[in-house]
Amino acid sequence: MRYTEIGKTGLKISSLSFGASSLGSVFHETKEAESIKAVETAIEGGINFIDVSPYYGHYKAETVLGKALKIIPRDKYYLSTKVGRYGKDGVNTWDYSGKRATESVYESMERLNVDYIDIINVHDIEFQASLPGGLQKVVDETLPALVELRDKGIVGHVGITDLQLENLKWVIDHAPAGTVESVLNFCHYCLNDDKLVDFLDYFESKGIGVINASPLSMGLLSRRGVPDWHPAPKALVEACAKAAKHCEAKGYEIERLAIQYSVNNPRIAGTLFSSANPENVKRNIEWANEPMDEQLVKEVQEIIGDQKRVSWANT
Repeated sequence: MRYTEIGKTGLKISSLSFGASSLGSVFHETKEAESIKAVETAIEGGINFIDVSPYYGHYKAETVLGKALKIIPRDKYYLSTKVGRYGKDGVNTWDYSGKRATESVYESMERLNVDYIDIINVHDIEFQASLPGGLQKVVDETLPALVELRDKGIVGHVGITDLQLENLKWVIDHAPAGTVESVLNFCHYCLNDDKLVDFLDYFESKGIGVINASPLSMGLLSRRGVPDWHPAPKALVEACAKAAKHCEAKGYEIERLAIQYSVNNPRIAGTLFSSANPENVKRNIEWANEPMDEQLVKEVQEIIGDQKRVSWANT
């Protein structure tokens, strides 16, 4: 497993890292004991970075992860969570005010059974773009509240997350230098979309570390295929399904290739995947530690063809 520093934070994280969204049963119902074992398996396999959010399962993911973290030594992992997106009784809510951000951090620490969070992120800032105050509110309210917590030593570092890379750049450009230390972006460094590469020079010029997520592009790059809710256009779904069949014919799971591709760029500190199944976690770690079939990558990307870098709006 490769370990790379996130920007200038001093946090050296595993190239394959653990996203805890699955622990919130966001994709399908999960068993708590199995979810806890999945976290233990990740740590035992060399993963040392865990990312979660109060939004995942409307607090369930943090609660279940907190039970797992009770039995894992604190020096075995770095922990990241978020503010801004929430929910209750099946209803999604958003609140990017400084007051709510501060409250949320303390609430998350209680659920997670920790007294320190290594990275606190503003979650999916594009949702604030459509709310009163727009992205400027993230700059004027959310981030200053998190910086204050950083100054107090409650959190270690401050980051922002979003699907839209342009939004990440806008907030960094408008916030005081040194405010944002890391970015988390998803579905833009995977076999069907490598747009994140276009922004690496920019992030590096600002001393900002980069975390990638969703190496399977939310199920596009899987033998099972996309779930009904997936927002990708039909042509992209069909191209990825064709690529999956091509890999299968070669005796090489597309999930395996997708994991290997996403962890293969040393300029990206870590790539998050999510699973509440211990066996899946173990298998993904094994895949990440294997060499990548570069010829098969070329073949898959040729099959995806003009659908490469076709994206969609966040949901």
